Amino acid sequence: MTKRAYLTAPPASDKMPKGIPYILTNEAAERFAFYGMRCILVYFMTHHLLGPDGTLAPMSEEKSKMWFHFFVSAVYFTPLLGALLSDALLGIFPTVIIFSLVYCAGLFTLAFNHTQTGLAVALALIAIGSGIIKPCVTANVGNQFGKTNRHLMAKVYSWFYWSINLGAVISNLLVPKLLARYGPSVAFGVPAALMFVATVAFWLGRWEFVHIPRAGFGFVKECFSGEGLRALLKLGIIYLFVAPFWAIFDQMDSAWVLLAEKLDRHWLWYDWESSQIVAANPFLILILIPAFSYVIYPAINRVFPLTPLRKIGIGLLLAGSPFAVSALIEYRIAAGGKPSIAWMFFAYVLLTSAEILVSITALEFSYTQAPKKMKSFVMAVFFLSISLGNTFTAIVNHVIENPDGTSKLAGANYYWFFVAVMVVTAVLYIPVAMRYPAKEYIQDEASDEPEQ
Repeated sequence: MTKRAYLTAPPASDKMPKGIPYILTNEAAERFAFYGMRCILVYFMTHHLLGPDGTLAPMSEEKSKMWFHFFVSAVYFTPLLGALLSDALLGIFPTVIIFSLVYCAGLFTLAFNHTQTGLAVALALIAIGSGIIKPCVTANVGNQFGKTNRHLMAKVYSWFYWSINLGAVISNLLVPKLLARYGPSVAFGVPAALMFVATVAFWLGRWEFVHIPRAGFGFVKECFSGEGLRALLKLGIIYLFVAPFWAIFDQMDSAWVLLAEKLDRHWLWYDWESSQIVAANPFLILILIPAFSYVIYPAINRVFPLTPLRKIGIGLLLAGSPFAVSALIEYRIAAGGKPSIAWMFFAYVLLTSAEILVSITALEFSYTQAPKKMKSFVMAVFFLSISLGNTFTAIVNHVIENPDGTSKLAGANYYWFFVAVMVVTAVLYIPVAMRYPAKEYIQDEASDEPEQ
């Protein structure tokens, strides 16, 4: 009996690749796990964390934000290791399966050990597991396409992002309620179970996926070739400007959760948990992705041709506005008021619009601008922009914390600081983007002649 072989190149076809449903299922379940854990992490650290003796020992707000952003920074730094492992040694599929299991172990640790030591071990395992699989899963989407069905790639990356946010919106609404009703073991245990489901879904798609052969250590040679270095340098400059966007964006799970604690959370006939407001982002993504794709982008294109770099620039200009709204909310709180949490929903509309313009566009742009053997590695370098942005936020929160746990940038001043950072970034980005020399690299199809 002949042994079944994996596909090693996309077949010449104008249809949707057969592996896409498994990729989308995996991504939806994995993102449920990640965002479900993440949305309650700051609240867990400030309300449920235990000391070594098992007694309650919560963190201060500034310290919890510092821990949170260093964790997110680590999640988006380890993709570099994932790219090296997958491209040089293991290949994408084995890397995803092995480190998905490490990821599961971290989530189950968080479910059963609520001390600071347990938290540190769990977050380290989650950062390693989720970070290492990240560039592999993202590059694996693009690897399913050849030149004939290249036109479907943008649509699938939008679906990919849609599946991320479908998982996120469900978990952001469900997990905070599980924490309030059943405690941390159940609240972290459900995401752990969903991560196991994600692992199984990816394994089931193994015969439908295109498995681009690993490049071996020739991949390292290509990275440091003239073409590889030029691609990395060009994209790296763009990523430096994208990093401040992530410094603002990822605070929806830290600073905004803490801000929501101070607001009137009875809205739309429902009493919201402070961590549940995070669900506004993935919910809006589900609505705004089609709106941007089919209404906003075509309308703008009729008067102003939209390139990927122009989309990113518009997103950067918009990105400071949600924190300006946050500053105005803080002014209302300082005046003795208790504003409605509906004001934060308005801030989320602005933040999510900026995310679509910056993040989705940069994701596809990164793939197309990466040389063929460097797809995972370039995705990992893109994720470094998220790591850099979160490191900046963590350092800011460490520096501004007073010995008594209060902040040197209290109230609205904290948000205005980040607004100023974003405005300066957007202005400096414009001349750089205007001079960017774009060059696309798409995978060859099985029927293609080898390049000379």
